[in-house]
Amino acid sequence: MRPVILSGGSGTRLWPVSRSGYPKQFCPLFDEPLEVSTMKRLSRWGALTVIGHRTLKTLSHRLSKEHEIQDVEFIGEPRGRDTAPAIALACRLAELKGNLDEVIGIFPSDHLIRKEKIFADSVDQAARLAEAGFVVTLGIRPSYPSTGYGYIQTATGGASLGVADLPVLKFHEKPAIARAEEYVAAGSFFWNAGIFIFRVKDMIAQYQKLQPELWKTIQKLGADLGNIDAVYEEIKPVSFDYAIMEKLDSKIIRCIPFDPDWNDVGSWDAVADEAGKSNIRATPKQESLFLEGSEGNYLHAQDEKVYGFLGVQDLIVVDTPDALLITKKGRSQDVKPLVDKIKERRPEKVRDHLFEFRPWGTFEIVKNGDNFKSKLIEVNPGHRISYQSHKHREEHWVMIEGEGIVTLNEEKHSMKQGSYIKIPQGTKHRIENTGTGPLRFIEVQLGTYFGEDDITRYQDDYDRR
Repeated sequence: MRPVILSGGSGTRLWPVSRSGYPKQFCPLFDEPLEVSTMKRLSRWGALTVIGHRTLKTLSHRLSKEHEIQDVEFIGEPRGRDTAPAIALACRLAELKGNLDEVIGIFPSDHLIRKEKIFADSVDQAARLAEAGFVVTLGIRPSYPSTGYGYIQTATGGASLGVADLPVLKFHEKPAIARAEEYVAAGSFFWNAGIFIFRVKDMIAQYQKLQPELWKTIQKLGADLGNIDAVYEEIKPVSFDYAIMEKLDSKIIRCIPFDPDWNDVGSWDAVADEAGKSNIRATPKQESLFLEGSEGNYLHAQDEKVYGFLGVQDLIVVDTPDALLITKKGRSQDVKPLVDKIKERRPEKVRDHLFEFRPWGTFEIVKNGDNFKSKLIEVNPGHRISYQSHKHREEHWVMIEGEGIVTLNEEKHSMKQGSYIKIPQGTKHRIENTGTGPLRFIEVQLGTYFGEDDITRYQDDYDRR
């Protein structure tokens, strides 16, 4: 089986830590980012494929490198089109490589699974069924009547938990609470975790039958994916559940019910539950947290801050450098309407953090004024930014650590700690780290516009557009 990880998402439900440019699978919510846990968990089956938006490819690659996860292929979609096109893309890639008999497993990147042996055994069962021609889904035994998940209705009940497989009768959308209670009481309904396992040629046949236009479009993709932008322009967003699974003949679908201590971490309440239900989540620096008559609270903190809680209970407080969320426990599922309001007036606070990861390193916005912007920039050893210019700003660089070469209009300048250089507006420029450690410098921009889209690239090591 080849695991395929879908790494997307809008980042809304765990705002302000998770944002569209930095969704939850990359966020420091637990001991390690969820996508790292997912890659480690699935690497037992061999080479991995990660499919996600092109802008997130750098984040996935960085995590795999930092955590020494080997043999990972990253495929960047030019725009989000939901899960049916992404899974069709995975099938097309296998077809192009001649792997029609290969079994593929589709896994979300942002789920927390505690009982990994139960998970692995269930996936192995599913892979064996897929080799026999079935399309298999893994169903989570519901622990309560959730209205936040879709349900898989099977032919037999929960008493069969642990059997090899169950016939699937129907997929149900997220229900109202009364219907969810009926599902749980019946014992034959399981949460849909978005995990699907199948043989490539079998799924291609289903796309040809059920989504012929989508498959016809995906088949236009060349082996080098050089035309992927044009292909995705023709594709309409549609979920895999709606496009394929809900329309499949029930004779070929099987569900493996299991209980791997699973959590899709879909809200801050879910994060708080995982972190522990008693008292407050301590910051790394214990001396920065002060409590007086307060209990049952959850805090996602900034290390450098001091926090005081006085006479409050059952709050969720999520603090980031540029945004703060305060909600009562039990209400965090309703964060989307709040984020929609913020998006209307301050869209950048829903989209971006003050920091950003790039293929060459990172930057963090220190101050964003009306007529200037300052950043702390770090270039990794052996890397360099693109050769670029700006129409609306000039830049001033002061080196604070490391050594490198700055190119201004083809003229090279050696830089080290304490060096300063001015990049006039419109000047072609780049900086390269020629040392063995990080190259860090302060950048001050002066001008009329400071957006990240004010970049004209002439040459780029990472083929960015």
